[in-house]
Amino acid sequence: MYPVEFVNSLKTHFGEERACRLLSALNSEPSLSVRTNPVKITAEELANHFSVNFDGVVPWCAEGLYLKSRPSFTLDPLFHAGYYYVQEASSMYTGVLLERAMTQLLAGRSGLRILDLCAAPGGKSTHILSIIGSNDLLLSNEVIRSRASILADNVAKWGYPNAVVSNNDPADFAALDDFFDVVVVDAPCSGEGMFRKDPDAVNEWSVDNVHLCASRQRRIVSDIWPALRSGGFMIYSTCTFNTLENDENVAWMVSELSAELIEQRRFLPGEERGEGFFIALLRKNGDHSPSVKMSRNQKSQIPSCTSYISQVDGQFAFSLKGDLWRVFPMALAADIRLLESSLRVIRSGVAVAVRKGRDMVPEADLALSPVLNKEAFPMVELSIEDALKYLAKENIVFGSGVPSGYLLVSYKGAPLGFVKNLGHRSNNLNPLSRRIRMK
Repeated sequence: MYPVEFVNSLKTHFGEERACRLLSALNSEPSLSVRTNPVKITAEELANHFSVNFDGVVPWCAEGLYLKSRPSFTLDPLFHAGYYYVQEASSMYTGVLLERAMTQLLAGRSGLRILDLCAAPGGKSTHILSIIGSNDLLLSNEVIRSRASILADNVAKWGYPNAVVSNNDPADFAALDDFFDVVVVDAPCSGEGMFRKDPDAVNEWSVDNVHLCASRQRRIVSDIWPALRSGGFMIYSTCTFNTLENDENVAWMVSELSAELIEQRRFLPGEERGEGFFIALLRKNGDHSPSVKMSRNQKSQIPSCTSYISQVDGQFAFSLKGDLWRVFPMALAADIRLLESSLRVIRSGVAVAVRKGRDMVPEADLALSPVLNKEAFPMVELSIEDALKYLAKENIVFGSGVPSGYLLVSYKGAPLGFVKNLGHRSNNLNPLSRRIRMK
């Protein structure tokens, strides 16, 4: 079933007994796990949501839950509302290493700059956002344009205003020398950890591809290394087993880049309840005094949609791009503008409203964000049938007594988006790109 070279490689690096245990596990069913969005729902509430399908907590992530079987996430409105993310349990260990790095970096200050370099589809980015502070900045990047759009949607559903999404090659970050405090590189790899989830991954495996991946990973790390400040941390990971892409690449970073290895860990099916995953925390040697960010007394534009968000005076800044009003933390305004001038940014902050003549049309992203002022719109609770109609971008007709104009629709109290009620019909404002097609 598996290539002879792959089996022999496992036995060489892990020994006969451990390799046989791993191969046996690869023939079993993979585990399934989800991770809670802590600003929207607690782990206990999410466990109750999944009811008898809940199968325990991920040991290294308090927000991570195992499920016994795969439900239809497509038909669960809470999934589309950004209440949880479907993520492989082993990769949640990224949060452990990020918190360890932040403990050393913060030293009583805020304003960390974090880069998730190979971020699509968004599992690690949404996890990072759940951990960092409101005045810490996350830049989530993806080089493949189609995957970058998926990443942007998933980050938008998570709802945090301190996130930027870009579509750039690692080499494009040369202009941001010494900029980031933490760089996360979940490097493209040979995908051995995907074998029991994706049969095509087995067919595509070859020794040559392993060597090609290892070389490409070193190029990616080399390209982004100057953007990591001295004293900053890199979290390097792959979803593969072999030592060439993992241990040997880490040894190369220590030798060639003078990095300091803080911790590395390997997750193997049959030993952990998860898929194949390797992760390492490295520190970029050198002394560096974090620059003090000077606050700028810039006058933020005050649009008529200010009432759409729940804000403390001076906490958020509005920005107009074309006809789209966005909002992000005031403390991050200078950094976000710098990123927008240096990279191909496709999303920043939270999209609030589109200006159409004298009208301000609320954006779907606003409904999914904690910055939303729920009192700015009449809220209408939908049944499961109508919630799925909304997500499928079908027309919903409201009964008498429901006001006309823009309405915030929800399911079980979870905001899903907006509609414009015209009485005899309504305009569904769910983005076409997010429309579900499953009946």
